[in-house]
Amino acid sequence: MDHARAVISTLCGGEPMSYTRFSVARQTDGDNSHVEMNLSADDEEGGETGRPDHLRGSMPPSRRSGRNICFPIIAAVLLLLIGFLIGYLSYRGRMQKAGRCLDGSGKCEMTPTASYLADDDEAEEEEIPGPTVLYWPDLKDLLSKRLSARRLEDNLRQRANKDSFEAGLSEDEKMAIDIHEQFTSFHLDEVWNDEHYIKLQVKGSSDNKVSVLEDGEEKENLGSPDAYVAYSQNGSAVGKPVYVNYGLKADFEKLEKQGVSLNETIAIFRAGKITLAEKVANAKEAGAVGALMFLDPDDYRNTDGLVPFGHAHLGTGDPFTPGFPSFNHTQFPPVESSGLPRIAVQTISSQAAGRLFSKMEGGADCFSEWKGGVVGCKLKPSSTSKLMVKLSVNNVMVDRKILNIFGAIKGFEEADRYVVIGAQRDSWGPGAAKAGVGTAILLELARVISDMVKSGGYKPRRSIIFASWSAGEYGAVGATEWLEGYSATLHAKAFTYINLDAAILGSKHLKISASPLLYKLLERTMKGVKDPTTNSGSLYDRVGSDWVKTIVPLGLDNAAFPFLAYSGIPVVSFGFYDKDKEYPFLDTTQDTVDNLRMTDKLYDLMRAAAEVAGQIALRLTHDHELYLDFERYSEELLAFQGKILTYERDVKALGLNLNWLFFAHGDFQRATVGLRQDIANSDRENRIVRRALNDRIMKVEYDFLSPYLSPKDAPFRHIFFGKGSHTLQSLLEDLQLLKTSRNSVDVNMLKEKLALATWTIKGAANALVGDIWDTDNEF
Repeated sequence: MDHARAVISTLCGGEPMSYTRFSVARQTDGDNSHVEMNLSADDEEGGETGRPDHLRGSMPPSRRSGRNICFPIIAAVLLLLIGFLIGYLSYRGRMQKAGRCLDGSGKCEMTPTASYLADDDEAEEEEIPGPTVLYWPDLKDLLSKRLSARRLEDNLRQRANKDSFEAGLSEDEKMAIDIHEQFTSFHLDEVWNDEHYIKLQVKGSSDNKVSVLEDGEEKENLGSPDAYVAYSQNGSAVGKPVYVNYGLKADFEKLEKQGVSLNETIAIFRAGKITLAEKVANAKEAGAVGALMFLDPDDYRNTDGLVPFGHAHLGTGDPFTPGFPSFNHTQFPPVESSGLPRIAVQTISSQAAGRLFSKMEGGADCFSEWKGGVVGCKLKPSSTSKLMVKLSVNNVMVDRKILNIFGAIKGFEEADRYVVIGAQRDSWGPGAAKAGVGTAILLELARVISDMVKSGGYKPRRSIIFASWSAGEYGAVGATEWLEGYSATLHAKAFTYINLDAAILGSKHLKISASPLLYKLLERTMKGVKDPTTNSGSLYDRVGSDWVKTIVPLGLDNAAFPFLAYSGIPVVSFGFYDKDKEYPFLDTTQDTVDNLRMTDKLYDLMRAAAEVAGQIALRLTHDHELYLDFERYSEELLAFQGKILTYERDVKALGLNLNWLFFAHGDFQRATVGLRQDIANSDRENRIVRRALNDRIMKVEYDFLSPYLSPKDAPFRHIFFGKGSHTLQSLLEDLQLLKTSRNSVDVNMLKEKLALATWTIKGAANALVGDIWDTDNEF
């Protein structure tokens, strides 16, 4: 300030002038900003590059001329300072608004979507009508305002008065064509379809039949239902009936402990808890020759006469091209999935199950906890009874063409990186809840997000793909065949799959299945979506802070499962349901729009589910950094480490060591810290650097697929969420056996499991580090 006073004094007083540099610099780092003002005399510091060192008058001006120029200079300086202060206060206000979002309320995230999409020169010359930048709160509000419950209702009504949308048949194909046309009418950037030629098992010309035999003669026909179980073993199976509750492994083990043999029996179980395919696999492993399933009235209310459809393939995709895409069957040798059941399977009504129990006179009563809504529950007939059950299955194999329909909104920066939003289209019955809700939400999101891009000013960095799958009823066949067909590229391009299937099965509770990478984004999203059942508060208020503990593990019946366990793509499946009761009409001929409308606030729930899915998709395509919480897997590994630590002494007794597994976890944790530091130290406006960092983030899920297995023989290779002996759960079960049945543990196999799990985790850590010269093979 002394220098400044000297300058002013000199100017006003006529003293010799010297050049004084006045600079204002604004520096921005994250959410903090400050202003530097440098006032320096050149005779002390020297000049700047490209400028004269100083400017001096050739002769001292008079005191009178100094006064003449003093006031204009003061006025100019004041104007400069006023303009600067106005600009600074405006900028500071925006930064304060951005800072308010750090509490997770969803009122922040001010990262611009379009600020760097054009070069500086182009940005100055181009006139863009309306706002040139959309911040996250604006984008979120835009989505919410444009989603329409009325349009969702119109979309769902397309399934009214239809009996079936069976995969590959006329109604399924008509709907595929209609969705293709709607995607086109929404002006999506690309619309196309994928054809697959698959083998399906369908009901034959003669009915399947379940009957009761006594002394080899038929005494009662329990039914010849229209429903069937796809991929059942054809032919007849005869055996004594044995009731096995829900068909869980624990249920079979309980019978075994009671001395009840299941060899050459017909296993009977009620629906629920696990998939039909898993129940059948458990029955086959226990020695049963056939299986029957019914809907228990305690779990599925008002379904006494209903018979559900289902499939018995323990896997996803076409079971006759396992690991291969079904583009053309002639290209592959005859091969079958190991997940096919090899026993006869059929579904029956709960009324038929009750009649069967009544025939098991003198048999042992069910365990109290196994009794459901069917009166007279029996475990098995008496030892002297000659009662048998005969199961006749007459299904046939058919070749069918199915269509997957796709539409894409291309990203403005990274069009080859995309989030996929998908829904099953086909159904054995009307499928209002099973496929209708998801398809309605898919169409509405495609319309709204396309409109936001075309007329709302949104410019996504990355692409969004909308997918309508066929043959979902047979085990996510359409989705799996697409993944198998493009397996070499999808894991490197698709960074999230959002599943919309069966999003409304009730109204009281939220049902969430997701990859740990998406937990943080899910929580943020739920905080920003209103609860439609209360009209106050958010969805997060409903689930509470411990919502992660309520996450439902992904099952084979969820189309998101192959994305996660086969392709290593992070997934989320979100919807509403009632914990205390199942949606009774799922997979039956009564899954109608009218029955679904009995759900309280149906269309408001659909709109809320659409808003959750839409916000997730937009956030993943909006931010500079991919919103995937790669650090979360370190917590998952720590939790697993805590579970197996109790078996450390048992493992050491076998001459093995758990330390290497723990060291691998440490390497992964350090890798996450290193990546977070790389992100913090990087220039987010540098597209090349940002893309490289995002690629490291999006590969985290894929790197937890075991590289030591063939996708053909063990397709679900994810060590956390897959199926098979390579999973961490399988390793934990073996360690548990050390305490209960040490002699049954194969030590060499256990050692191999430990080694492969360790090196899979170590490999994930190395991949997260980045460049090969930053990795090593030491723990």
